[in-house]
Amino acid sequence: MNKNIDQDVVNDFGKEWDQYDQNKLNLKLDEAYLQYFKLLPEKYLNSNAIGFDAGCGSGRWAKFVAPKVRYLYCFDPSQKALNVAQRNLSNYNNCFFECKSINEFSVSEESMDFGYCLGVLHHLPNTLSALSHCVSKLKKDAPFLLYIYYKFDNKPIWFKYIWRFVDINRKLICRFPFKLKLLITRLIAILIYFPLARLSFFLELQGMNVSNIPLSDYRNKTFYFMCTDALDRFGTKLEKRFTKEEISSLMIKSGLSEIEFSNSTPFWVAIGYKK
Repeated sequence: MNKNIDQDVVNDFGKEWDQYDQNKLNLKLDEAYLQYFKLLPEKYLNSNAIGFDAGCGSGRWAKFVAPKVRYLYCFDPSQKALNVAQRNLSNYNNCFFECKSINEFSVSEESMDFGYCLGVLHHLPNTLSALSHCVSKLKKDAPFLLYIYYKFDNKPIWFKYIWRFVDINRKLICRFPFKLKLLITRLIAILIYFPLARLSFFLELQGMNVSNIPLSDYRNKTFYFMCTDALDRFGTKLEKRFTKEEISSLMIKSGLSEIEFSNSTPFWVAIGYKK
């Protein structure tokens, strides 16, 4: 079977989650969870529900889902990342772990009450193949929540020019050894993420709309969160971006319907239901 992974990307994310295991985020992670999961009706996360976290990483989202459901299957192709998830979820005996890619994980077809995959599909060679595999595991009418990097299709044109400059730097930084990437991305967090986030925070206090200030979404997030995301964004060699229409098309082709997008950051978070 085609694993549909880039092994360098898998290795990099294993090192990332080992470095930033998400245990220091405290209450700020609660706010991030609500940003991502507000589209998923709570009725699907009940004591009888069985679902999966595709590309679970450190298990940071599973920590919120596991207490609500019967069983949660957590998959990741990086054993190093999965070790972190197992530590973070050690208080929950209803979590099951498997070191497999999204195209390989082994739960039965049409057996899951819900599923989610946040921040993963844009790092895979074949996004549609991975999404279709996830959907195949769902029962009819079961929800699937996803987050895929956007193409700034709801932003001013100058956002795209900034991204092109950033992407040139990403393609350079991602080639460096991990320790050097870690140092550089921490400097990026200090010199770029933090100042723009604080600027947005104070301008918002003055009643200004800060949605078009780059990195304004970090205005209420911790510096630790910024460091994690800077490494995520600049340390990974495979990154794809999609418009809202392209994501909708992928979801329909994979077998989802009743598609809904979040109208707030991060973009794009979407939900669909198995046909």
